[in-house]
Amino acid sequence: MTILDSINATGHSLIKCTHSTTIELTKDDYLTNQGTCILGIKASKACFDLDPALKRKIMKGDKIEVIIKVDDVIDYFYGYGSKNLTLLSKKDLVFRKSDFVCDRTILIKCSKSSSDLNRNLIKKIISSKKQISILFKDNDVYE
Repeated sequence: MTILDSINATGHSLIKCTHSTTIELTKDDYLTNQGTCILGIKASKACFDLDPALKRKIMKGDKIEVIIKVDDVIDYFYGYGSKNLTLLSKKDLVFRKSDFVCDRTILIKCSKSSSDLNRNLIKKIISSKKQISILFKDNDVYE
């Protein structure tokens, strides 16, 4: 497997990660109580900023593995690209369990939503505003 791109984001005390269908990263530097799907703020990239090689794989509909790491705690999931994705958002990335597509959608048919993520990971993100690393890996080898 090849690492196709990476994103860094920051935790926040208002992060809940209780949404049942999505996970979101945002470049915003604030968070409200309504953002139940948000995993991290101050993201280093949005859909628009992704590496061209990753964008090509997403637009082909490839399966992509997403690894989330905070200190020594790791979680992962996978999702699929689609030719219908535009990857135009300059502010956000949204991973969806559904096949809904908009400018903010990065992957669809994901294996996890924010409520499915490792709760120890979420506790670290909330309690100390830790740096979050998100890696995108090519998953073609395991098809």
